Amino acid sequence: MRSPPPDPLAFAGAELLELETSDLRRFLRTVESAQAPEVRIDGRTVLCLCSNNYLGLADDPRLARASARAAEALGAGAGASRLISGNMSLHDELERALATWKGAERALLFNSGYHANCGAIPALVGSRDLVLSDELNHASLIDGTRLSRATVRVFRHGDRADVARQLADRGAFRRAMIVTDTVFSMDGDLAPLPDLVALAREHEALLYVDEAHASGVLGEAGRGAVEHFGLADPRIIQMGTLGKALGSFGAFVASRGDVIELLLNRARSFVFTTGLPPAVVAAALAAVAVVRDEPERRRRLVALSSRLRDGLAALGFRVGGEPGVPIVPVLIGEAGATMELARALFERGVLASGIRPPTVPPGTSRIRATLMATMSDEQVDRAIDAFADAGRALGLIR
Repeated sequence: MRSPPPDPLAFAGAELLELETSDLRRFLRTVESAQAPEVRIDGRTVLCLCSNNYLGLADDPRLARASARAAEALGAGAGASRLISGNMSLHDELERALATWKGAERALLFNSGYHANCGAIPALVGSRDLVLSDELNHASLIDGTRLSRATVRVFRHGDRADVARQLADRGAFRRAMIVTDTVFSMDGDLAPLPDLVALAREHEALLYVDEAHASGVLGEAGRGAVEHFGLADPRIIQMGTLGKALGSFGAFVASRGDVIELLLNRARSFVFTTGLPPAVVAAALAAVAVVRDEPERRRRLVALSSRLRDGLAALGFRVGGEPGVPIVPVLIGEAGATMELARALFERGVLASGIRPPTVPPGTSRIRATLMATMSDEQVDRAIDAFADAGRALGLIR
């Protein structure tokens, strides 16, 4: 009797088992409610401490109404790529609003931050160019630099001297571009943008900044870290997202007019994909107005983040991040202990996801706590109490 042929997909189960034994396997968790400060999961209501909905706009009725009106008037989808027949009036209107908000000549919409970075960077640099990339950059920036086929040199996190040394050794490369997050999403710290701009000027380099976690949050008008540091330089190319503080979905790149026109022609993730649906674009337009008109949301977010950061540090947790940034990493170390803490917090009514490799380096697993401007002081205090109870139960604090 002939033996059955080998299973060509058996490797999948084996690799999943390997992830399981290393405490690195991930699972989807279904939220059964709107993305509010408290969400419903598995039939119970828990405080959400792991959303990027920083300003609380994802469930704002103004965004929902704008989205519904656009869907009723313009339909469910764009129908084609924007260079074919999918360019709708709302796309143009949002791009104008984003350019004005960011203080740029033009902006171009992308379908996500990942699409933006993987499309824009290869359109700006190529095989004859040099890219300097911060060692803690987001995966989409890393992938974008790889896709560009440029020579990529990684510099030590936020290290001005390392960037200066590598730019001085630029050689015969046609162009050089520094690529960095402005707010690092897992560490809650800021890139040294003033230093990087100065180095870019000195060495005739470009500076590509990912403002995903800064747009809507930092700066007097919420324009991001570029505004926060008071910078204005045409060599700065800004990427921002619409799905975090702005509560909708999608992303954009803002820059000089000819740069945006080049992206429109060469960024493959723009050229070869369907345009964002009208409902999504309308919600983002409404969000830009809220960000512009309600600076008190940012002030509230800063106050709540400080309350959480100070409370956790007082308990004895090792807390990272910078004041003013609504990302509060609670550093645990090993993946197993981190996931035990996440489970213990959930049992106590707090949803706070554990972050493990490869998202962060081995040995630096953490709980990444984030807040929403629409939370109350009582909710933040409840989160601190849950950390205290869970941390003591697990022996992480005294």
